[in-house]
Amino acid sequence: MVSIEPLMIDGKTFIATSVSLPKTTLLTISNEKGYIMCGALDVGLLNEKLVDRKIIAGRAVGVKTIDQLLHAPLESVTVEAEALGITAGMIGKDALLKMS
Repeated sequence: MVSIEPLMIDGKTFIATSVSLPKTTLLTISNEKGYIMCGALDVGLLNEKLVDRKIIAGRAVGVKTIDQLLHAPLESVTVEAEALGITAGMIGKDALLKMS
């Protein structure tokens, strides 16, 4: 099952996406600038192999719902996210607001 829904955070619109897979669920919250995602996101790949794409993203591990993703500390972030002031340890909601 796939769920795609608008999500308002402090008056800013984001898109929450959940993809149910066997034994796991992929979770993302995004806008036109960047996104945060569950542990399936490979930040190392984005920073090393896709650095020319300048992807703004963060990863939270151990989350199972969109609400958990919003409130979990980010385990890692891309170089481009760091340039916006997004850091590892920042909660998802705060990182998203820096992307808006």
